[in-house]
Amino acid sequence: MRILIAEDDPIISDGLIRALRKAGYAVDHVVSGAEADAAIASQPFDLMILDLGLPRMSGIDVLKRMRARRCKVPVLVLTAQDGVDNCMRCLDAGADDYLTKPFSLPELEARARALCRRGTGLPNMIEVGRLIYDQSDRLARVNGQVLELSAREVALLEVLLLRAGRLVSKEQLVDHLCSWGEEVSNNAIEVYVHRLRKKIEPGEVRIATVRGLGYCLEKPDPASQPAAV
Repeated sequence: MRILIAEDDPIISDGLIRALRKAGYAVDHVVSGAEADAAIASQPFDLMILDLGLPRMSGIDVLKRMRARRCKVPVLVLTAQDGVDNCMRCLDAGADDYLTKPFSLPELEARARALCRRGTGLPNMIEVGRLIYDQSDRLARVNGQVLELSAREVALLEVLLLRAGRLVSKEQLVDHLCSWGEEVSNNAIEVYVHRLRKKIEPGEVRIATVRGLGYCLEKPDPASQPAAV
């Protein structure tokens, strides 16, 4: 999952970036409304965390321009202004959720997970073969046992599960797994896929390599399963 943070307060933005990257998200950061507008119009994101009081274009205007372009990226608004009227103004402009400063990082992370989950359009529990992935707590289980996955492996599994049965190129994986300026080679992607593949194969889930193109998470073929006795 890739998140764009539009926040000009360095203390707040630094805390958000650290927390969300630690949770396994790819995180990009801009400090003005104009930069946020340009970024969200040109690159894929799974969530935008948007401060209302941005320079060079207000958060409300960024929201309105996004929705006018029919951009459906979920938006979590941050604002120092409390009150029902301000909340309604944000929601009417296209925000999906709203937090007033100061806020707790655990609450923001929970709201971010909920919005990312809602944005996938899939049920909370994604089941493929004997692999079950819980979008709410970002835990994967095979045969009922929780898998020990690194943050990068969790992010990779999410991308492949949300596109199960479809080809995902290495470029698309980099887009969703890596922040701006983060150098990740094709060899590194191959290593991440190899590690994840070994962990989920006992769940009868296969990550197929389409040489020169990318990867596809394949669902088990029911016809290939042994008949019940």
